[in-house]
Amino acid sequence: MTPQDIILKPVLTEKGYDGIADKTYTFVVAKSANKTQIKIAVEEMFGVDVLSVNTVTRPGKIKRMGRNQGYTPKTKKAVVRLKEASKPIEYFNSLT
Repeated sequence: MTPQDIILKPVLTEKGYDGIADKTYTFVVAKSANKTQIKIAVEEMFGVDVLSVNTVTRPGKIKRMGRNQGYTPKTKKAVVRLKEASKPIEYFNSLT
């Protein structure tokens, strides 16, 4: 898998913006990716040094359409913390 297949998109929420000052970034990642693959993908894509990676898998929600019901897809989110000596990710600097 390439880094672009692992890191799908950034999570741009209020809680995500609060972490930028602490060099903590949140991404939606592939469901099959593990923490080591996520760490390597972030380091390759952005040229930074990763300290830790925390992941959470969010289950799909039940949605109804008339009498039929189904689930929205599961998603996986990764919270990536950079080392103090590492440079910040430039993409997020333009947002703050």
